[in-house]
Formats: sequence, C-alpha cells, structure tokens
Amino acid sequence: MAKCGDLEDAYKVFKEMPVRNVVSWTAIISGFAQEWQIDMCSQLYCLMRNSTLKPNDFTFTSLLSACTGSGALGQGRSAHCQIIEMGFVSYLHIANALVSMYCKCGNVEDAFHIFENMVGKDIVSWNSMIVGYAQHGLAVQGIGLFERMKSFVEGGRNFFNSMVEYGVKPQLDHYSCIVDLLGRAGLLEEARYFIERMPVSPNAVIWGSLLSSCRLHGSVWIGIQAAENMLLLEPECASTHLQLANLYACVGFWDQAARVRKLMKDRRLKTNPGCSWIEIKNEVYRFRAEDCSNNRVSEIHNVLDWLVDHMITLGRAPEMQEVGEAIHDNVCP
Repeated sequence: MAKCGDLEDAYKVFKEMPVRNVVSWTAIISGFAQEWQIDMCSQLYCLMRNSTLKPNDFTFTSLLSACTGSGALGQGRSAHCQIIEMGFVSYLHIANALVSMYCKCGNVEDAFHIFENMVGKDIVSWNSMIVGYAQHGLAVQGIGLFERMKSFVEGGRNFFNSMVEYGVKPQLDHYSCIVDLLGRAGLLEEARYFIERMPVSPNAVIWGSLLSSCRLHGSVWIGIQAAENMLLLEPECASTHLQLANLYACVGFWDQAARVRKLMKDRRLKTNPGCSWIEIKNEVYRFRAEDCSNNRVSEIHNVLDWLVDHMITLGRAPEMQEVGEAIHDNVCP
C-alpha cells in the first residue's frame, strides 16, 4: 500500500497488526521516507527501538532517504552514529546513502570523507559524489573526481593498448584483466563487447569474471549470456548451472530455470556444501545445510524464516518462495 501511494491505509494496517517484526517496521518507515516525512520516520524508528527490535541495514537506508529528501542533517548525523555503532558502515549501499545524504544536506566535506574511505566503490558511489559537488557549485572538484574515475578504467585500457605498441601479443590472462576491470567499474556492455571482439576465444575464467560482475551490478541478461557460455566450456560445473537457473528465475523464465535444474539432476551434478561460521567467545561455530547439531537450531531457523519474509517484501516473492520451501524441506523436525 505504501509503495502504491496509499500511505494512510498502510499506516492503519500497520497499527492494527497484532505482531510486528523488523520487516513491517522497515516497510512503514520506508513508506513515510518516500514522502520525506522525517519526523514520522524518526518517531517510528524510536518506537521500533523501544520494542526491543533491532533495525537492519534497510531500516537505515530508509531513514537516510528521509533525511536526504528533507535536508535533516542533524537526524542524518544521528542515524550515521547508530550505523557505526551497529556495524553497518561497511555496507556499500549504506555508505552510498550516507554520501548522498551529506551532499544533499550541504555537508560535502563529510560526504567526501566517507567516499574516500569506502572499500569497493561502485558507479553509484562515484556518481553520488560527483553530483554532490555539482549541486554545490564545486565544478572543479566535480570534474576532477570525474577524471579520476575515468582514469582507473582508462589506465587499464592504456596499459593494454601499449602492449601492442611494444610488440607484446596479449594473452588470455591480459584479456581477463580488462574484462574484470570493466566489470568492476560497472561497464558491463563494454565488457561484453570487448569479449566479442577478442581475436582469441574467451575461456571460462573470462566468462566467469563477467558473470561475477553481473551479480555485483545486477545485470541479469548479460549474466545469463555469461553463464551459458561458461557451461559450453565447463558443462560439468554445478555452481554455474545453479547460478544460471537462479538468473532465469529472476526474470520469470521458469521453464528455462526448470530445464537447467533438470539438467543438473540428469547429470548428477551437486554443488559442494557451503559452510557458514561465526566466532563467539573464542569458539568457532560452523553451519551447513541440514545441520541440526547446534542446540539453538530452532532459533536459527526462525532467523532464516525472517530473512525469507524480508526478501519477499522486496518484491522477490516467486523466487524467494522457492527458497523458503527449500529451507523448510531441509530443516530438522
């Protein structure tokens, strides 16, 4: 309702909910953030904290969005402090939101400090800072940052081109580096075009590099092309099959996703079981699928259920429903 513009009814439904979780709190805060109602967002956030629930990274991006739209620098600073306290400052989308908030609220210096200390800047990071400079009439700084952004990619291009000038024939490793460079910069179309123009046939490493960049930047169609080409070279790679099936599911191509999963089953391909771990009081706890050895397994499953519910609220219901069913199929009785 909130996303459809019916914020009043959404808030009414929210108040009538007998039980509210982090997802419902974040959804209603996001709704008011879209209307730039920072005071209401702040009130709801305080009520949420008083209910003993902890905000997640999406809660803070909603708060920062409200601060950005209303120019509430003080409340944005307060949110920033809590982001640091709760360990979300390393999240790329949180850092991008902070850069945008500080720029829109007039504090370009703090925005640039965050930008400079970001690890793994993406195209959104660069654009946010450049636009921030432009909005405040700092044309020289904005142009300088733009040239700096281009230099990272241009430098790689120039080194690659200089190989030809010095008579060094590029090998597959050199082509792979350029594809990786372009992909990390978000220039996926250029990376694909570069691969298509290669005088030698790309190997699985090159297609895998493009696929990884597509996952990072959310380019599904190029990712599908990369995964399909990888399978032509490595038809027994279970992880690539799984990635391709998930990419098809993302765009609603259920028949193709089912075909890839059936192909995995027919070929008896299985991915190596992943392992998650966490260290608590100098003791490492490891978790695998269908692992019921931990005495707090029921609490862990509750968290997984919450994560599935949260992903569904982000509009990924069909694919995430499959994940949700898989989780319940594999849990212990």
